Amino acid sequence: MIADADSGRVFYERAVREGDTFSITFVHSVNNSPVTDVFRIEGGARIRPVQARYSAFGAGMPDALGEGLTLSREGADMVVTGFTRTEGELRYIVGTVSDHVLSIQGREVSLRDMCGKNAHIVLSIK
Repeated sequence: MIADADSGRVFYERAVREGDTFSITFVHSVNNSPVTDVFRIEGGARIRPVQARYSAFGAGMPDALGEGLTLSREGADMVVTGFTRTEGELRYIVGTVSDHVLSIQGREVSLRDMCGKNAHIVLSIK
């Protein structure tokens, strides 16, 4: 479910199951290069990062890896994997210049079109 962080107004709901994956892609506001964060649904209503994929180092991008994380190259992309923590929700501020795009079950959803520019949203599993 995607909802407004302040009012709780629901923008989007979709049935998901344990093990389903989804991603959020956006252009980094400082680095100006695409970033894709991939997540998996685990433990019922928990969200675990699976990988962070980006194509350029620079301002605002990770320059050190946390414990257990690995960095590899896949073509032109750098891919960080090894995340173990889970979250109950994800919070985003939808881009004003560049969009945030949710990819789930083969469908792409523009969060800017759905929620509006600069919307503060919460993504959670119910």
